[in-house]
This record gives sequence, C-alpha cells and structure tokens, in this order.
Amino acid sequence: MEILSMFGLRLSLKQRYCLLLCVAVGAILAYRFTRNRPEVVRMKRAEGLRANSSQFTLEGKPFHILGGSIHYFRVPRAYWEDRLLKMKACGLNTLTTYVPWNMHEPERGVFNFEDQLDLEAYLRLAASLGLWVILRPGPYICAEWDLGGLPSWLLRDKNMKLRTTYPGFTDAVNSFFNHLIEKVVPHQYSKGGPIIAVQVENEYGSYAKDDKYMPFIKESLLSRGISELLLTSDNKEGLKRGGVKGALETINFQKFNPKDIKYLDEIQPHKPKMVMEYWSGWFDLWGDLHHVYPAEDMLPVVTEILKLNMSINLYMFHGGTNFGFMSGAFAVGMPAPKAMVTNYDYDAPLSEVGDYTTKYHLLRNVFSRYHAQPLTVLPPHQDRRAYQPVSIQQHLSLWVSLQFTDKVSNIVFICRPLSQRGQVSMENLPVNNNNGQSYGYTLYETTISSEGTLNSKNNIRDRALVYVDKHFVGVLDYKTQELAVPYGKGKRTLSLLVENCGRVNYGKTLDEQRKGLVGDIELNKNPLRDFVIHSLDMKPGFVNRLEGTGHWISLRQQRPSFPGFFQAKLYVNSSPKDTFIKLPGWGKGVVFINGRNLGRYWSVGPQQTLYVPGPWLHRGNNQVTVFEEQETDGRIQFSSSPDYGMSVDLVFSGPLYHEGAGHASQRRVTSFMSSFMSSSLHFSRPGK
Repeated sequence: MEILSMFGLRLSLKQRYCLLLCVAVGAILAYRFTRNRPEVVRMKRAEGLRANSSQFTLEGKPFHILGGSIHYFRVPRAYWEDRLLKMKACGLNTLTTYVPWNMHEPERGVFNFEDQLDLEAYLRLAASLGLWVILRPGPYICAEWDLGGLPSWLLRDKNMKLRTTYPGFTDAVNSFFNHLIEKVVPHQYSKGGPIIAVQVENEYGSYAKDDKYMPFIKESLLSRGISELLLTSDNKEGLKRGGVKGALETINFQKFNPKDIKYLDEIQPHKPKMVMEYWSGWFDLWGDLHHVYPAEDMLPVVTEILKLNMSINLYMFHGGTNFGFMSGAFAVGMPAPKAMVTNYDYDAPLSEVGDYTTKYHLLRNVFSRYHAQPLTVLPPHQDRRAYQPVSIQQHLSLWVSLQFTDKVSNIVFICRPLSQRGQVSMENLPVNNNNGQSYGYTLYETTISSEGTLNSKNNIRDRALVYVDKHFVGVLDYKTQELAVPYGKGKRTLSLLVENCGRVNYGKTLDEQRKGLVGDIELNKNPLRDFVIHSLDMKPGFVNRLEGTGHWISLRQQRPSFPGFFQAKLYVNSSPKDTFIKLPGWGKGVVFINGRNLGRYWSVGPQQTLYVPGPWLHRGNNQVTVFEEQETDGRIQFSSSPDYGMSVDLVFSGPLYHEGAGHASQRRVTSFMSSFMSSSLHFSRPGK
C-alpha cells in the first residue's frame, strides 16, 4: 500500500481490503488458466517451414515434425484443450487436421464455422498451447467420413464428376474455398499463426481421373493467400500419380517397407522425407470385428522411421467419434459397401474418450528422446460414471411422427422411368432449400393391389425395412433383393423405409453414392409408381418438435409399434460426467441426448456402446430419445467404459494385401480376418 501512496493514492482500510481481495482472485484465476499451458515460444517470424534439403528447417534451423491427427469435428469442443494438452505431453509438436466441407457447407451457399465447427478457435487454441499445425483442407479428405467430406448436394447434378475439373465441381470448390481460406490465411506462420504447412487435396494418386485437377487445387490455395509449404499425401503406388509441381510429396503406410522409402527418395532426392499418415490403428465396420493394432507391432516401426531422420504424423493420435450420421462406408475389394461404425477410436494412442493407452505411454518414452527439455506433466484423467439404468416411459410410432417432418418434405413425387432413376434418390428430393436430403432415412410409400414378388433390382441404397399396411414384411439390402408380399384384399399401402447407412469415402465409386431409391422397384416384374416420399433426416429441429408434441403414448397404456421413437429421462444429480449408453435388448437405430445425435447403434456389432460426452449433459433431467427399427427391452443402460466388441489383430500380409490398390486397400487384413467376416453376426457379446 506504500506503493499506492507514492502515486498519491490514499485508500481507506475497507478499500485496501477490497483491492487485496481483487488481486488475490486475479492471481488464482491466472494460475488456473496457465497451470496446464506450456509457455508459448515467441520467435521472430522470418522464414517458415522449408524443404530445401534432406532436413526440414524452420527459421533456417533443422526441424523434426512429430505430428498427430486430431479432428476438431470428431471431438466435443469442451474437450479440445484436454486432447491437445495430452498431445503436447506425449512429445508431439505438430497438430494435423482435416476440414470437412460437408459440415461447413451443409447446403449450397450456407456456411457454418461456429461452435463445434469453429476452425479458427481450434487453430488459436493450438497456437496457445505451443503446437504447430499442418492443415489438410481438402476439398476431399477421405477420413472414413461420409463421401470423404464432400457435400451430398453435389450429387444433384446427374453428370457430376467429383474430384475433377468438371465445371460443376470446380465452381463449388471455388465458392467453398472463398469462405474457408480467408479464415485460414491469418493463422499462417508468416502471419504469426501456427500453420506451417498446407496439404493439397488428399491421396489423389489413388483416384487420378484428371491430370489438371491437382494443379487447379494448388492454384486455388495459392491465389487465395496460402503462402506456407505445400504438401501432398499418398501411399506408395499413389506417389506415381498424386503429386503436383511445387508441393512436397509425403507417404502413407502402416507396415514399414524400405523399398517404399527408397522410392520416395528416388522421385524426390535431397528432400526431407515424411510419413504423413502412419496408421496407428484401424477403423471398424458393422458386422465385422474390432480391429486392434498391437503396440508391440507399432513401436518398432515408429522407432525406425525416427532413426531414419524422417518426420512423422500419427494418423490417428486421437480418433474421437463419428457423431450423427457422418461415418462413411468401405467398398474396395468387396461385393457391396459395408458401413462404418459410430466410434472412431481407431485403436489410437489416445482413446475415443481421451484415455491414455499403452501405445501412448510407449510413444511418449520414444518421443521424449527428441526433446532437450523434459516433457510436460500428463494432464489428469477425465472422470466417467455408469449412471443407473432408466426405463422407457413413452413411445411414438414412426407413422404418427410423419406429421412433424418439415411440410416441404411431405411431397408426392412420381417415379420416372429407369432412364431417369436419379430423380427419386434422397439427394434429388426438393427439400432443404432444394439441396436434397443428405443423411438419415427416407420413407417411400405407394399403393399395391396384389400379392407377389417384390424385387429391388439392387436399386436400394442402402437398406430398406418393408411394410404392407404397416405390417413388417422383411428387409431389402445388397444381399437380399427379393421379398414375398403376402396376400391381401383390395388396395394396400406398401412402405419402404430406406436408410442411408453412409456413403463410401474412398475409391473410384464416389460419383455413384446417391442414396434412397436410385431406380425401379418391381412387384411381379412391374415397376412401381406414384410414391409418396417423406424425408426423415432427423435433424435437431425435427427431434425437438417430436419431444414437444402431445402424441406420445405411455408404455403402460399400449404396446409399442415399430419402427418408432422411445423416450426416457436420465437424471443427473451432480456435475455431469462422460458415460456410455448400452442397449443390449435393442436392435438397430439412432440415439439422441438432449436433441444431439450420438450416432447409430446396431446389435450385429462389433460396437456395443455409444459415447455420451459429459458436457452434453446437464444437472437434472436429460432427455434420451431412441429411434428403434424393430425391437426393445424397454431399458437404457449406462457404462463407465466402452465395449467395442470382439477384437482381432491387424496383420498386413497375405492374399488380401494389394500394394497397388490404394490407401484403403492397404488397410485390409489377412485371410484370417476374412474368415470371420461372414460369421461375425453369430458371435455372442464379449464380457467386459
């Protein structure tokens, strides 16, 4: 207080106490804000990341990229900092992330960079934690994400040629980049930001349909102000066709092959070598097994990469979750696509919910050798809770819910001849401001007057529940394409509830990913016509309207009908914690918590739980809404740990490994795994 007196400030005793209290509170807040944040190194920005010799340089000094992938769109925003702090504590210095076009521009000309999609906030956070960033803006990202991140409204153009210089595609890319890149430019290294490199497209060598396309994407970035080092990313075979002049080529793999490294050196001599995607694990498919890449197999490869003075990016370091309907599908080398599960745990070093794994600790030990100073202290573990089971209180039939869809969705649409089959796909419906339907279910209804054989002609994408006068008849999908329609008198209503299970995200069939009915459906070899079509994309607005209606019926009053919606209340009496929903007596459907879409569940597995982030809950009653297709035991259970199902180790050898088939096919497992694929539906659930 003597200091204050020196400046002529005379305070009463009460004022002095108030001032001291304010100073103390300020100090506590400052400590809490900075205690887990490493000191941000400030340096004069003169020369960014360069690849002019066999070693990367940053500010003219040798620089080793130790990177990891964490996608902001797969992690609840409340946990961004936790995940990045854990990345920093593992010894990594660089964050890599894709940018999903289909999330940022859900309708043509409608852009969203807010809340969960606030890319700039993510970049600022990375900078504040002392992490550099390699940005991978696409427009195509693969990522086991629906249509590889491309918006489905592009497919409204029947002549669309994705990932080419087809004008309909390049015009859309230009519009998106006009909005995206202006947000990115200020966060470049040269502007004082964390972005040290930007990737040009993604794995184009495995697609390579247009030799003018990659130069177009490169110029699209440069002309809008991107000035940092440009990179491309491909597997060994893709390197032959995926590069573009002026961008450093990097390689993707999981199994170490010295010949691949030698090839990279030959096509790009005296340049730094980098593994842009070292696959730390693998994704899972419905009806398959849970893939595990053992730590003891991973560690020697990472060690060898670093010994060769190569830079590395772990894909994934932390996978997160495919919330909603955003998971993709896999089709390379398969007779029909198989949909990907909701979790994107990926068997990564940091689990789906941010837990440390054996891989994490082993990698931390390896990466620590490449730091002059000790690594930061490990952030604390996030608490979880297994809440008590809750019972379903009321239900609402799907047929009753149709009145709460958007009015424009309740349309009568006449099916055209096969030559114009695209007219009835979900993408071509005149909904969502004429952008079509992107995700969810579509209900097609028409009138029939006879029994007989219903034949899908393989025109259902991807799976349809079939009803006659609301009585379940069977399922049509890629395997089952015929059903018997039972006898009945007079005119009856035939209903097909078609689910888009996820668009293929990798391979040569991207242009063919329209969903719903994509052609004629025949009854006794006669094409059906005059469908009434309901768009059931189950957006938050629709779910909220359902919750507010008075049409729900108590289970005590009436047995539930299927398909339908089911409601329960989860009461949280303290600070909400992460948890997992378990539905052992249910079949297939979607779960919403307080209006948020957690994703799909399916009893065929392997995944048996859905992640519920604590920040998406609140004290008191939380609304749980489940859309179930066919069965329920009336209870929703909770667990403090995930259940990803019966697992199998990844092995990259044998007859299913095709080196020249591209990124995704390299991830195929051995014939041992293949033998389980057809029988995995019959495995009992593993105990936890």
